[in-house]
Amino acid sequence: MITRPRSLRWRASDAGGAAWGAVCIQEVKELLIVADGGGSNGARNRLWKMQLQQLATETGLRITVCHLPPATSKWNKIEHRLFSSISINWRGKPLTSFETVIELIAQTTTRQGLTVTAVKDTNAYPTGIKVSDEDLASLSIVREPFHGDWNSTIQPQ
Repeated sequence: MITRPRSLRWRASDAGGAAWGAVCIQEVKELLIVADGGGSNGARNRLWKMQLQQLATETGLRITVCHLPPATSKWNKIEHRLFSSISINWRGKPLTSFETVIELIAQTTTRQGLTVTAVKDTNAYPTGIKVSDEDLASLSIVREPFHGDWNSTIQPQ
């Protein structure tokens, strides 16, 4: 399950990161991220862009981010398919701890065969990080022709 992190971190120790990185990263040249328009991964969030640039540079991936238009994430089909299954799976069970929630999410499957990986992230992340105008200008961001304010590609540096 991908959540909205305060800052995006690429570590081999991330859940699935070691396996995914070792198996797939050599074959993959591009990554597409479809994100909602708010929160820490919003289209205007400078730190999100800075961390994506770092990921692109470290991995050599071209990262295209397509943000859903404002107030439309409620129509995100993946969220509907996944979150309804999670809700059904934990219906009637007391959510008494993070571990309980993670265990119930990780046990979720759909009729179409979707399975979920969920892991508690115990890392501490700094808050209040500011990205200067100069740092933002140094990023290798190419705006897409259609709604470049929501859709862009970050090139490795």
